[in-house]
Amino acid sequence: MRPTFVLVHSPSVGPSTWHPVAEHLTAAGYQVRVPSLLHVGDGAPPFWPRVVDVVRDDLRQVPRDRPVVLVAHSNAGLFLPVIRAGLDHRVTGSVFVDAALPAESGRTPVVPAELLETLRPMAVDGRLPRWTDWWDEADLAPMLPDPRVRRTITEEQPSLPLSYYEQHIPVPAGWDDHPCSYLLFGPPYEDLATEARARGWRVAQLPGAHLHQTVDPAGTARCLVGLAAGG
Repeated sequence: MRPTFVLVHSPSVGPSTWHPVAEHLTAAGYQVRVPSLLHVGDGAPPFWPRVVDVVRDDLRQVPRDRPVVLVAHSNAGLFLPVIRAGLDHRVTGSVFVDAALPAESGRTPVVPAELLETLRPMAVDGRLPRWTDWWDEADLAPMLPDPRVRRTITEEQPSLPLSYYEQHIPVPAGWDDHPCSYLLFGPPYEDLATEARARGWRVAQLPGAHLHQTVDPAGTARCLVGLAAGG
């Protein structure tokens, strides 16, 4: 039985960062879910249980006996352990795409301490600018070269509270009881790909900028299928 791909976007952006890949996977005959995490930053912390609830609720539309492959981009990688622990479906693979890695045990900070110190002065009334507003044009343009795609992603993304980035996400023991893999696009995620390889995970590279799945969705979809199949 072919697995259902569950494409999890970073809460810093939105589900449209995965929609082009979802279209290619669907065309290849796979069932795909792209749960929206746009509102997980609403209300008070902790925020990570809302991520789990959104993914679990979205998967109610998928038969319980159908296996799933979890795919997380960027900051969403930190949530895969708690998502995995909160699902009733059988997870046959997890793919981290240019993603942050959870700690091997304990709890994982959402961002490193030095980045948190950079973010704090940016907050207004406890909320941060949208993620694309953090970057200079020289940094942003290579990530989003298509004006239409850039407009969609920019308009969709939420303004998250600073407290979202101050949270620590638990790492349930035994969450990685299935094959895990890493798809690297490029800098600055090479060290994380190296760490993934040291954990015994399969690692592949599709050279590009951090949102390369929006630039080459067909190539990204092929890589996901290959990693999910153990190739």
